[in-house]
Amino acid sequence: MKKYNKTLLAVAFMAAMGVTGCGSDGSDGADGVAGADGAAGANGTDGTSAGLTVTTVESAANFNLTLAPADIVVVGTDAFSVKFSVTGEGTGGAAVPFSGLDKVALYVTSQSANTTDTGAPYLWTNHALANDFGSSMYCNLTGSTTARDGSEVEACTLVEDPANPGTYTGTWEHDGNAPVVLADGDANDLVRVMIRAYDVVMADGTEVSDKPLSTPIDFIPATGELAVSAKDAVSNAACIKCHSPMEGYADTDLRISNISAHHNYQKVENCVACHNPAYAGGQDDEEVGFNANFNAMIHTIHMGKDLAEWQGLQGEAKEMWGEIGFPAESTECAVCHDNGTQWNDNIYAEACESCHLTVNFETGEGHNGIVPSSDAVCSGCHGSGSLSPMEAHKVGRRADLANGLVLDVVSAEVAAGELTVTIGVELNGAVAADGTDLADYVFSTSGGRSILIGTLDDNGDYVQGTSISTDGGMFVVTGGNIVLTQTLSDATDLDGETLYVSSEMNMCGDTDTDMIVATADGCDVGIPANIVTKYFVFDAVAATGVATTDNLRFVSPAVTAYNAPTQVGNDRTTADEAKCNACHDNLAHVKAPRHGVTNFTQCADCHNNASPVGSHHETVQVESADGTFEVVEGLEYYNRDLVTVAHRYHSGTYAEEASGVYINADGDLVNYPADQTNCQACHKDANAAGDAMAFFDGTGTLTSGRTSVALGNGEFISPVTEACRSCHAHSGEAALAHFKSNGATVFGDNIMSADAVPIESCATCHADGKTYGLDVVHGSSAH
Repeated sequence: MKKYNKTLLAVAFMAAMGVTGCGSDGSDGADGVAGADGAAGANGTDGTSAGLTVTTVESAANFNLTLAPADIVVVGTDAFSVKFSVTGEGTGGAAVPFSGLDKVALYVTSQSANTTDTGAPYLWTNHALANDFGSSMYCNLTGSTTARDGSEVEACTLVEDPANPGTYTGTWEHDGNAPVVLADGDANDLVRVMIRAYDVVMADGTEVSDKPLSTPIDFIPATGELAVSAKDAVSNAACIKCHSPMEGYADTDLRISNISAHHNYQKVENCVACHNPAYAGGQDDEEVGFNANFNAMIHTIHMGKDLAEWQGLQGEAKEMWGEIGFPAESTECAVCHDNGTQWNDNIYAEACESCHLTVNFETGEGHNGIVPSSDAVCSGCHGSGSLSPMEAHKVGRRADLANGLVLDVVSAEVAAGELTVTIGVELNGAVAADGTDLADYVFSTSGGRSILIGTLDDNGDYVQGTSISTDGGMFVVTGGNIVLTQTLSDATDLDGETLYVSSEMNMCGDTDTDMIVATADGCDVGIPANIVTKYFVFDAVAATGVATTDNLRFVSPAVTAYNAPTQVGNDRTTADEAKCNACHDNLAHVKAPRHGVTNFTQCADCHNNASPVGSHHETVQVESADGTFEVVEGLEYYNRDLVTVAHRYHSGTYAEEASGVYINADGDLVNYPADQTNCQACHKDANAAGDAMAFFDGTGTLTSGRTSVALGNGEFISPVTEACRSCHAHSGEAALAHFKSNGATVFGDNIMSADAVPIESCATCHADGKTYGLDVVHGSSAH
């Protein structure tokens, strides 16, 4: 018990009763000596001025919620607590405290070693799921909230620090401990915490369009140190290659833009908060037809089309993913698994059977009759050697074979009405031996397709050329070269013309030996010949061509200077092969097995501005309510230049069935993984000089220089409109009227001369920097 000084109590009592002390003469006594000053107290923390806070943000990217390990208690028997701070964007773009937050949800998971002989070496445990509470825990101002089913559920109590606006604490004011606390959890295990905020609005009172999510924090509770998960085999950057990045976030906080499930949780780290073994175990697999654990589920989704063909998907999963196609090669595991070699090192049935649904591990069907007693024995066969994931899936072998056949265009000459092209040949790393017939090595399904030769028009666009086929008997090597000849017709005059020489030879690759082999010996993959497209200018003085890269429409990263020309070439192609390959892994896969091509300079031999055959897919078909595909009346395309074909395919106007990219019965685009308005998913950010790449040049014409598009029927139409309507075709007659009112020439206008096609006024409104510029309406600064 605390003791008090009796004298002080007496003085206090007399003061309270109004009793005063008097001297003997009735006067006050003399003042005592002042005591020494006490020690100064510690300075208090400055409060935040009310004028330096925000209560709204214009985007989720401006809402920045941060956590620190020292402020989180979610493991053990100590009472739950969490503290975090939030900032928004204030005047001048400065980060200032965000005040007024009234509801959040906490997602907490632990990563622990798997002590069983089934499943991955490490497992995620969602704390709330483990406590039979759901996938997350709400915190709000009242400590109680309404669940989705309308019932009242307990929540943690959220309090904003009045002295420090933007700083919040959450505590559990109900019986027991909070459901996100794992009482028997190991404090030495990695714990991941992320927070979702609710009711965050813009200045006009509408909610921000994306989820305001904190950056997940991984830490060790026992030490408070930040940690790195051993399970993150797929990075967010890998997903973004196809699914687009969210704008406004730092490079250290990459977020995925276009994932429709649950309206997008933005990060792989966030997805595993629910899609882990606890959640998967609660699913009715017979009805849903898939394993909801993240590793198995992602494999199933991306293999949807193949699995549906194998009759592996059932119920909801078949309906949701049965037509989803993976845009790269499904056996190239490293396309997605870019963060370590766990995919090759960790062998267990759950991951494998999510792709290999024809395998029944309980009966041994599809597994050579072998029934593994547990996952622990899988590595005995698949841990190394030819049956390991790396070797069995031939991961990276196409790239290993890229130099299997190297063709070097040495020269192109004209004499006595005959064109002679000499090409050096290296086969499997050595100069090809005399007598080697390259026709013997052509991939069996590619036919006689081979060397591509043609000319360019005045704009540098390809004019439909010709092919010298391997069936012609001219592909026998002599002196390390093949010499191809072609008789020029009387009408063919190469004076002043630019000739191109390339290849679409698809060779027979053996991924076991990493060699190009004879077709008769058997092979398992088609490998394009490695060739740099070369260009030659002919004139009346010199019959021998001079190499050039001047005025080229399709300047590819693969095109290198030849004979060191002074003119490097015009960088006028706005699409980017590297971005195609980011999602497709390689263009050889996209056009396999018929065409052995790797870059635009080869694709444009057929898909050019003057293709005489027009489009092979004139009509547009979309899915109807009964699942069949119906023609959209009045919507037709009659050219197949590379711009139109690429736009049409990726916008769903090229489809004739539920395969590839198509438009479903609800009008939604299926199988295109990026944001539809993100032009930079395919187009360059900058040109060779480092300047931002724009769709229009300064004169209102296209950066490519095209002023018309030739159709197969001899008509010419406007190139801007053809590019735009290949995506905006779904807008119908209104879009067509808009195009024509701005000077567009479209199919049926019967313009028979390229020079007669007027330049549209599209750039007046839609050039970059304009009110309705493509950089504004498409949210992209390069097109």
